[in-house]
Amino acid sequence: MNAMKTALAAGAALVPLLAGCTVAGNAADGGGSGRIVVGYQSKTINTVTAGTLLRSLGYFEKRLKALGKRDGTEYSVAWRDYDTGAPITAQMLAGKIDIGSMGDYPLLINGSRAQAQGGDAKTSWVSVTGYNMRGSLNGVVVAPGSKARTLRDLKGETVSTSVGSAGHGTFVQAARKYGLDPAKDVKVENQQPTVGASALQAGSAAAFAQFVAWPGLLVNKGQARLLYDGGQLDVPTFHGVVVRNQFAEKNGKVLDAFLRAQIDATNYLHTHPLEAAESVAATTGLPAETVYLYNGAGGVATFDPTIKQGLKDAFVHDVPFLKSIGVIQTPLDVGPFINDSYIRKAYGASYDHDAASTANPAAITGTDEVCKTKVDDPKTAGEVWVQGENKTRPVAGPVCLLKNVRALQGEGKRLRAVYIPDSTTGTRWFADKDVWVEDPSAKAEQRFKPFATDEGAQKYIAAHSGAKTVTYDEAVRNA
Repeated sequence: MNAMKTALAAGAALVPLLAGCTVAGNAADGGGSGRIVVGYQSKTINTVTAGTLLRSLGYFEKRLKALGKRDGTEYSVAWRDYDTGAPITAQMLAGKIDIGSMGDYPLLINGSRAQAQGGDAKTSWVSVTGYNMRGSLNGVVVAPGSKARTLRDLKGETVSTSVGSAGHGTFVQAARKYGLDPAKDVKVENQQPTVGASALQAGSAAAFAQFVAWPGLLVNKGQARLLYDGGQLDVPTFHGVVVRNQFAEKNGKVLDAFLRAQIDATNYLHTHPLEAAESVAATTGLPAETVYLYNGAGGVATFDPTIKQGLKDAFVHDVPFLKSIGVIQTPLDVGPFINDSYIRKAYGASYDHDAASTANPAAITGTDEVCKTKVDDPKTAGEVWVQGENKTRPVAGPVCLLKNVRALQGEGKRLRAVYIPDSTTGTRWFADKDVWVEDPSAKAEQRFKPFATDEGAQKYIAAHSGAKTVTYDEAVRNA
C-alpha cells in the first residue's frame, strides 16, 4: 500500500471507538479559534484508528497544528467517549458532532435519520476503520457451563443485545437461519454491553450478542463460551467514519487532516501491532491479549481506510433488513450517503488498487522456528505471545502451534496468549479456548484442528469417521 507507506513517514514525523468533531467559531475560515469535539467508543476496538489509538498518538492534533500555522487558526480537540453509536448519531443530528465512527448498522441508522431530517443534518460515510468480510467481528456467547450448543438451543431464553447494533443484526439474521423467530421465540433485552455482560454473569440472560471486543473479552476472561461465530453468517461487517455534509463542505481541510491522521494511525497499528495493542489496553482497561486478538497481525479486524465494493454491497443488503426489524423507518438512499472522495484525496494514487484488495495489510509472516517452516498462509497462520517478549512468534498452522506451545512450556516459558484461525470460518481465536478435534485419518501436519465453537467441531466430527474432540492440553501433548 504505497500511499499508506508514505503516510506512515508523515505520521512518524508527527510523533478506545466512535469519533466525531465540531469546529466552532468559523475556525476553518482562518484567523479564528477552532474547537473540535471528538466523540468515540473506547471499547469498540476496531475503530481505534479513528478513536482511542488516534487520540493517544496525537496525530490529529499535530496535523491541526500544522494546518493552523497555514491558515491562522488555533485549533483544539476535545474527545468524548460513548458506549454505542446511537448517542453519536443523536449529537450529529443536533449539530454538536460533525465526524463520527461507528459500526455498519449504526451508520445506516445515522444516514437514514439524517436524510429524513434533511437540510444541514445530512451525513456521508467517508472512510472505513476495520472490517471482516465474513462477519466475525460479531458473536453470541453463553456462560461457560451453558447447555446450549447452537442458536436453536436459545428458544424460550433471554438474549441480551444492543438493539440496532451490528451484534443485534448478526443475531437476528443468524437466528432466522436456525428456524427461530427472534420476535417470538426468544426474549431480546435491549441493553448496553456492560449491562448485558453483567446479565450473562448473573444468569438473567442466557446469551449475549454483541460486537467487537465483547465476545473475545468475556471468553478470554473465562466468563463465557462462544456459541455462534459471526463468520458463520458470511456477511461483511465493518466500522467506518461518517461526517456531517455541512461540516465537510465548510471545513474540508479539517476533515482532510482527520483522514490523513487516521491513515497515520492505521500505519502505526500495522507496523507496531503489539505497542498499539498495549496502548489501547492501557487506555481502555481491556486486556492487551483481547485487543491483539482483533487488532493484531492477521487479526479478526482488517484495518484499511478504503471503501471497498464488498462493503458497499453489504450496506445495500442491510437496508431492507433493518427496516424489516423496525430499526429504521425511512430506507436509506445509499448512493448519496457513500462518498469516498475525501479519503481518496487523503490516501493518494494507490487508492483504487488498494480498495480492490481484501488482503490483510498486516499479515502474519516470518519463520516457524519449531516446525522450521515459512509462515505465509493467512488461513492457517497463528501466533504465540510469550510473557516478557516484545514480539509474537509466528506459527505455520494448528499442529505447529501445538508443537510451539509444548516446546515453550518445556523451557518453562509463560505464555500471554496463543492465536489460531478456526478451521472452517477462518476466525482467529484464542487457541486455548478453542474446541480441538483430533482426526486420525488426516495427515500428521493436519491431525489436530481448532474450532471457535462446539457446533463447528461437531459438524467436522460428523463428516469424518474416527474424529473426536480432545482437550487443548491433550492436543499440546500429542501433536
